[in-house]
Amino acid sequence: MELPRKVVAASGALYEIAEICADLKLKGKALILTGPNTIQVVGREITSQLEEGGYETQSLITRASRIEEVDRAEALAREMGAGFIIGAGGGRSIDIAKLSSLRLDIPFISVPTAASHDGICSAQASLTVNGETTSISAHAPLAIVADIHIISNAPGRLLAAGCGDIISNYTAILDWKLACRLRCEEYSEYAAALSGMTARMIVDRAPSIRPGLEDAAKVVVQALISSGVAMSIAGSSRPASGSEHKFAHAVNRITPGKALHGELCGLGTIIMMYLHGGKWIMIQDALRQLGAPTTAAQVGLDRETVVGALLMAHTIRPERYTILGTGLTRAAAIRAAEATGVI
Repeated sequence: MELPRKVVAASGALYEIAEICADLKLKGKALILTGPNTIQVVGREITSQLEEGGYETQSLITRASRIEEVDRAEALAREMGAGFIIGAGGGRSIDIAKLSSLRLDIPFISVPTAASHDGICSAQASLTVNGETTSISAHAPLAIVADIHIISNAPGRLLAAGCGDIISNYTAILDWKLACRLRCEEYSEYAAALSGMTARMIVDRAPSIRPGLEDAAKVVVQALISSGVAMSIAGSSRPASGSEHKFAHAVNRITPGKALHGELCGLGTIIMMYLHGGKWIMIQDALRQLGAPTTAAQVGLDRETVVGALLMAHTIRPERYTILGTGLTRAAAIRAAEATGVI
């Protein structure tokens, strides 16, 4: 079980990063991975803070969630003799940091700039390999430094997407229980309970979660971290990834980059909760209150893309059993999407 040794989620946390590294007894040079936009938001400040704290640094701008970017980061880290890696951004740079740090067997620190998905804490990286989005086992962060002031000022769409990713735990747990009953898959009551509590927290607080509010951003960050911890306890992404994630990945195969991951997970959760015979209207209402999409049209998806994704979804990670079983019929896919108002 890999869990962060230190979590700092507070306004101004970024200015503590050198002290946090010293407390963790991190030594050597730091490789800072960030994006072309987030280098302006946090990258330069991290460099400044670390260098004032006596650390040598080098930065690398990541441009795509691709395995080739991991190769590039690994090569630079070896060349400079990095002692640790910092991944700073909304997700891409963090995923690249966690996998390159695993390859190098050095620690990494997660510095999220948006609360858009639970990858900020998990030991799973989502990257494109041979043209397909793949979930890869990697390092969990040694520490998470979440500056709530920065995160609360990120675009509201990102916050809503993060909430969609957390709410998807509802159907992920139902799928996991189903796999336990029908396939004798190992099931962790503790991991499932933590994951479910996290999802309920977001649903219960949906009316008060708004962009620009530090208290709201802190709630979502804490929920994302709890979701990541549940995955670490389970030793897999099972507590937070099921049929709804398969649907999200299927949509991305058909129309790459059309919507945010958490937005697609939210839509998938509505449909999969319907298939489970659960409270899909509760999910729909919560997403609507959060400002997240509840229909395909809101994220620019047409009817055929949704139906096609539902028909394809069971082929994504086929070893992971879910309510989708061996696949839906076209009639069942249309009925589920229409009944829930997604199309």
